[in-house]
Amino acid sequence: MSSSSASAAASKKQALFIITLIILWYSSNIGVILLNKFLLSNYHFAFPVFLTMCHMAACALLSYVSIVFLKIVPFQRIKSMSQFLRIATLSIVFCASVVGGNISLKYLPVSFNQAVGATTPFFTALFAYLMTLKREAWITYLCLVPVVGGVVIASGGEPMFHLFGFIMCIGATAARAFKSVLQGVLLSSEGEKLNSMNLLLYMSPIALVVLLPAAIIMEPNVLEVTVSLGIEHRYMTILLLLNSAMAYGANLCNFLVTKHTSALTLQVLGNAKGAVAVVISILIFRNPVTFTGLAGYTMTVMGVVAYGEAKRRYK
Repeated sequence: MSSSSASAAASKKQALFIITLIILWYSSNIGVILLNKFLLSNYHFAFPVFLTMCHMAACALLSYVSIVFLKIVPFQRIKSMSQFLRIATLSIVFCASVVGGNISLKYLPVSFNQAVGATTPFFTALFAYLMTLKREAWITYLCLVPVVGGVVIASGGEPMFHLFGFIMCIGATAARAFKSVLQGVLLSSEGEKLNSMNLLLYMSPIALVVLLPAAIIMEPNVLEVTVSLGIEHRYMTILLLLNSAMAYGANLCNFLVTKHTSALTLQVLGNAKGAVAVVISILIFRNPVTFTGLAGYTMTVMGVVAYGEAKRRYK
C-alpha cells in the first residue's frame, strides 16, 4: 500500500471516529434531558434532588473506573487543602446548576428549557466582567441583545409557561455560567489546573455529600416512592440507571469532542445540539409551540451564533 493510500485510510478512520463521537455526544446530552423530563413528568418521579444525586453517584463511580482503571486520561492528584476547597466551591455551584435544571424540567417543556439555556453566553459575559473586569469588544456585547430579547419573546409566546420553573431555569443557566467563570478564576495557576474529567472525579463525591442531606430534608419519602414506582412500572429502575449512566456519558463525550475537534467546531455543534433537542422533544412530548415562541428561540440561537463569531473575530 502506498503512503498516500495509507494516509487516506487513516484520515477516513479519524473522520469516522469523530463522527461517531459527535453522534454519541448528541445522543447522551439530548438523551439525559429527554429522560429527565420523561421521569419527572410522565412517571411523576417528582424528586429532582434525588435524581441529581443519582447522576452524581454514577459520575463518581464511572469517573473513578475510567481514570484509575481504564486510564482514559492521566490521574491528577489534589495538591493542597486550598485546591480542594476551591474544587468544593465549584462542586456546590455545579450542584445548584444541575438541580435547578432538573427542577425546571418538572414544570417547563424541554423546548422552552433549551431556549432559556441558550442565554448562557449572556451570563458568562456578565460574570466575567463582574469577577475579572474582563471586557469584550462593544459589538460582542451588542450580539447579546437578541440572545436575551429572544428569550423574552419566547416567554411571552410559551403556552406552558410556569413562573417558578422559569426562575429555576434562569438560576440553573446563571449557575452554569458562574461555574465556568469561577473555574477560570479558582484554578488559574498551571499547577492547579485539572482537565474536565479529573475535575468531575473530585466534584461528584463532594456533590453527593451536599445533595444527601438536601434530599433527606426536601424529599423525605423518596426511597419509598421510588421502590413503589419501580414495582408499578417495570422499566422505571432501568430508565433511572440508564439516565444516570448517560449523565456521565454526556460529560465524557463532551471532553472527547473538545479534545478531538476545534473550538469553532465545538461551538457550531453546541448551537445545533440545542436546536436538535428542541425538535426531538416537540416530536416526543407533543407540547404546543407558538410562532412567537419559535421566533424568540430562533432569535436567541442567532444571537448566540453572532456572539461566538464576534468573540472569535475581536479576540
